[in-house]
Amino acid sequence: MHKWLTGALTVEQVHVAIADLPPQHHGLRLVQLSDFHFDGLGLSPALLADAIAQANALQPDFVILTGDFVTDTPTPIHTLAPQLATLRSRYGTYAVLGNHDLRYRHSRQEVTTALRAHDITVLWNEAVYPLGPGLAIVGLADLWSTEFWPDTVLPAIPPHIPRLLLSHNPDSADRLRQWRVDLQLSGHTHGGQVNLPGLGNIAPHLATLYDRLPRSLQRSARFLRNCSKNMQHWEWSQGLHQVGSNQLYVNRGLGTYLPGRFRCPPELTLITLVSPS
Repeated sequence: MHKWLTGALTVEQVHVAIADLPPQHHGLRLVQLSDFHFDGLGLSPALLADAIAQANALQPDFVILTGDFVTDTPTPIHTLAPQLATLRSRYGTYAVLGNHDLRYRHSRQEVTTALRAHDITVLWNEAVYPLGPGLAIVGLADLWSTEFWPDTVLPAIPPHIPRLLLSHNPDSADRLRQWRVDLQLSGHTHGGQVNLPGLGNIAPHLATLYDRLPRSLQRSARFLRNCSKNMQHWEWSQGLHQVGSNQLYVNRGLGTYLPGRFRCPPELTLITLVSPS
């Protein structure tokens, strides 16, 4: 999609207050990128190069990648991973997989192996402490996989330790309300992809239309069905949200999927962690 239709790459900057954040981590800077859909159609080489260059210029402490590296076959990951390896940060790049990265039986292994071969840490239901015991980074399996198991990870983290959680699908925030999640980083929605003047994100409107169709017509309304099933909480389609006592940030992603983007700019996010005032 041309930037005249989508809008140019946007750098969104947000400050997020984290309770119990160790003083030495005040001002920690995260760059988040998501939803590449690198398949020769969904993401242009120029946009990818621009996003990487702008990410590096921000000199982040961490780079966070929240899934959907590919769209269908995992083969393009072997071209994408070396380019993602040029992302620079003080403490490394951390990633989780999205639903498109799991499309075939071999997809998960192929995408994970390619990313890890280029020093990108891929998390699957695990917590790591790259800065020591004062801050956990948790990465979960995709919500639509058969292995979304937060209960195997979160209870093991001491309750006083703040944690950042990577989960591709923001709907998972509903399932995570029972645990402490200081900041969840997600993608998946592409910001709704199509925003019309006076109407905004059309995805929830299409989902509502599908739900109101007679069951006999729903079977043939594949596009509307996809809008309805892709997301339950379209109110979380982009930006920062409060979900119970937890915080959620949803990145609009870089790439696109059918029917393409319109007035929905691709996004690079700079998140600065701060202590509560």
